[in-house]
Amino acid sequence: MKILDRYILKSFISTLLTVFAILYFIFILQGVWLFISELAGKDLDLIVVVQFLLFYSPKMVPLVLPLSVLLASIMTFGSFAENYEFAAMKASGISLKRAMRPLSIFIFILAGISFWFANDVIPKAEYKFLNLRKEIIQTKPAMAIAAGQFNDLGQVNIKVDNKTGDKGQYLDNVTMHVKSNSGYENKTVIRSVNGELETEESSNILKLHLFDGNYYDDVAAKNYEEAKKYPFIKTHFSKYTMNIDLSSFQNEGKDEEKITNTYGMLNIKELNYTIDSLQNAMNKEKASNADNLTLRLGNLLSVDKTHSVENDSIKKAEADKRVEKAGSDILKGFTYDNQSRILQSAIDYTNNISFNAESNDLSILNQVKKINDHWLALYEKFVIAFSCFLMFYIGAPLGAIIRKGGIGLPIVFAVGIFITYHFINTFGKKMAQEDGIIPFLGGWIGSLALTPLAIYLTYKATKDNGDVNFSLSLDTFKDLFFAVKARFRGNREEMKSTENNKKQL
Repeated sequence: MKILDRYILKSFISTLLTVFAILYFIFILQGVWLFISELAGKDLDLIVVVQFLLFYSPKMVPLVLPLSVLLASIMTFGSFAENYEFAAMKASGISLKRAMRPLSIFIFILAGISFWFANDVIPKAEYKFLNLRKEIIQTKPAMAIAAGQFNDLGQVNIKVDNKTGDKGQYLDNVTMHVKSNSGYENKTVIRSVNGELETEESSNILKLHLFDGNYYDDVAAKNYEEAKKYPFIKTHFSKYTMNIDLSSFQNEGKDEEKITNTYGMLNIKELNYTIDSLQNAMNKEKASNADNLTLRLGNLLSVDKTHSVENDSIKKAEADKRVEKAGSDILKGFTYDNQSRILQSAIDYTNNISFNAESNDLSILNQVKKINDHWLALYEKFVIAFSCFLMFYIGAPLGAIIRKGGIGLPIVFAVGIFITYHFINTFGKKMAQEDGIIPFLGGWIGSLALTPLAIYLTYKATKDNGDVNFSLSLDTFKDLFFAVKARFRGNREEMKSTENNKKQL
């Protein structure tokens, strides 16, 4: 390897590692803030918290790595151009295309590593992350209850003064408010001297044992006079046991989609197998729904294919008249009451068929959305690898064009480009999830949108006489800004002088 190649690689890799470490730390802090309600005040060991964040952090790589490559490329090549190192290279007969060659090889290797990371590491980390959360809840059921404050757990609000025991399972001075079915008011209050939490690893039910307490339940008053007395029922108990579903703890403080959907825990092979199974199941359900609908409609769907009248309005009108006449002839043989019953029965039967058809369509749509989620997860593993190339071939020529290094202007360009890329990607994924566009386009839309920009910038930067100097545009905007500012100051001074003249007069 030549000295120049080593110098370029060293400059780029050192910048990339620094930027990646800083951005990765920032995104991890975002994760801490996201799960702070689950980690703070839950009596968790430091090792458990570290494992929690360690298993959560790999999913941040698809966001951090492209941004790091983009920012490092702009900073490195911008610094080369600003310090006239590119001028020295060109004077020695080395073009920008030749200078980018070793980094292109490095980016190719980095893309391969990122693809392996997205296909093998992230799914395993996601699996361990979700299972760790479940394990924490099952081995430490008191994690969901913080002492000294009310904890909203589905249909129950619970407050305890203190927790003891190696797992925090012993509770002191328990106060519980049980919500009504409507969920807007509390009509039941339970208070006990102490309590105990019990759970088993093979069960999803959390048992809450309360000892030496009272059960208060409001009574609905029959009239206003009784309501003014606030009637209630009080029951004393020596032991009272409540069964609480652990799913209420698992879904607390996070998006339900991140827990119920498991496509993030699958690699490419598993995703292909799952997608094929889901599509086969959906096709079978479609065929079953069609057969069921055909049987229910009976002979109404049995039409003569050779005499179709769908596109002939005259024949269709004549057919409708024949059907109407036949229906009238059939009803003439019944009394008026029986005719009403027959018509109502036909209406109910038709409404039932329509309702079943709508339900079947909704079920198929949900399955399509689930399949689309798996396709998006599959494409994302390739997108992260391609995004490394994309961001490099945007950042490197852009840095050479703007001729600014450091952390000032490069950050502005990098953040603007990445926000645009991330917004387009997010929009495309949401559209694909709702079956608005095909999953392939939804997963690749961000990359496809910025690829022409990468090609254009690379062409302009590598063309000997095609360099675009952004400093001219920046200077133009600066001059325009200062001209407007001077004009504004001049107007203010003119207004002040006019007012002073009026005062003197």
